[in-house]
Amino acid sequence: MQIKFVLVGLISILCSAWSYAQSIDFIEPKDGDTVPTTFMVKMAVTGMKVAPAGEMAAGTGHHHLLINARDIEEGYTIPNDNQHKHFGKGQTETEVFLQPGKYKLTLQFADGAHRSYGEKLRKSIEITVK
Repeated sequence: MQIKFVLVGLISILCSAWSYAQSIDFIEPKDGDTVPTTFMVKMAVTGMKVAPAGEMAAGTGHHHLLINARDIEEGYTIPNDNQHKHFGKGQTETEVFLQPGKYKLTLQFADGAHRSYGEKLRKSIEITVK
């Protein structure tokens, strides 16, 4: 009987940990895609809530798109320039214009003060703009 309770407890813990898994992803484009010079970027996050910049509630943040930029480690503030696009109003999609060429795009989720959540909420893809 005790083993049954232990198993039920372990299953509950595993299920609740899974339901809080955090990740970030590109809905579009996908890794390896060839896109025109103007294209849509659609972003998704799981296990966190999208909120505007300035909101500092636990479990919230907003997207940043890094274009051919180095990764931003956890706790560091993401710069605001042509290589680091901020979506501080809580946007989950945007239109991007890039010159033809190969690019590394990185989604980085960050808190209300633009501090990176680091590798656990970062995803990079490579695309070709024609």
